[in-house]
Amino acid sequence: MARSKSTFDKREKEKQRQKEKREKREKMEERRANQSKGRSLDEMLAYIDEDGNITSTPPDPAKIKVINAEDIQIGVPRRSENEDPVKEGKIDYFNGDKGFGFIVQSDGTKVFFHINQATYAVREGDVVKFMVERGPKGWNAVDVSKKQ
Repeated sequence: MARSKSTFDKREKEKQRQKEKREKREKMEERRANQSKGRSLDEMLAYIDEDGNITSTPPDPAKIKVINAEDIQIGVPRRSENEDPVKEGKIDYFNGDKGFGFIVQSDGTKVFFHINQATYAVREGDVVKFMVERGPKGWNAVDVSKKQ
């Protein structure tokens, strides 16, 4: 009589398990042999040079810059006190039907304004002075008046 096929499959599966177990043990031994544990502290340190690149050599003491912690400014810079809050610009666009327009400042930035913030009858091309205020959608011009 012939042997059953299931016995042959069981032997093959067992051989495969033993082979995988042996390969796993060999990999583990190889990792242990190549393990970098026990290196000195100097070998593990990484340095950053003046350009921000990571290197293995320490920086040159002659090139070290001392930075005062109080000089580091985090966040939005504060307004300088000598900055004039009154700005000047020219009305670039005005829609009389809807009652809004834009003022172009001397540096080229545009500021939105509404007719309610103007103190006179506004026309395009007028040179005006105004103050800026933070609105929900950006900077708005307030107290818009014609420059004399």
